[in-house]
Amino acid sequence: MGFRFGVDSSSPGVAWDAMQTNQPIHPTMASDNRISVELTPAQKTAITDAVAALKTALTGVIINLTKEERQSLPKIADKTLAFDEKCQAYMAARPQLVPGFIDLAEMAKDRALIADILPCLRELAPLCEGLDDTVSLAYTDIYVADLAFHANVKQASKRGVPGTDTIYDDLRERFPGRPKAVPAPPPVP
Repeated sequence: MGFRFGVDSSSPGVAWDAMQTNQPIHPTMASDNRISVELTPAQKTAITDAVAALKTALTGVIINLTKEERQSLPKIADKTLAFDEKCQAYMAARPQLVPGFIDLAEMAKDRALIADILPCLRELAPLCEGLDDTVSLAYTDIYVADLAFHANVKQASKRGVPGTDTIYDDLRERFPGRPKAVPAPPPVP
């Protein structure tokens, strides 16, 4: 087995300026192919059923906010969690200091809801991230192939290959190019 430096396409398997290899020539995907996964019908059904079951189980539990609502809400995060825990302890120890408009029973329900849902969220978040990453990689592979096809059609059009002008004109709407710079008028003396 040797290295192939050039291939005579009119004679498959014949190499020039190289040692012959016994490996057949196969068209390969570009090295940009970062994902190659197929779902079996059973996997697709299992995933769809699991998502449907999860949606059913969460009916009446989850609330969807608008982007504006999400941005406007005060939030408890790692830095404010200790503050919340201290407030909870002080409210229990000194109920006379709790403002009358605060419903401690509702706060207890909110805390229980968080305790019940947060572990699920922590389990689902990496799965959602993985699904998003998988879709992103698949789209990337597709787009890289589309760009290679577009570049090939562009070159074929420049070389006058019949029928490629129409394809190139249709595809280049996505890449209109930059407007040609209008040279600045010479300064008036």
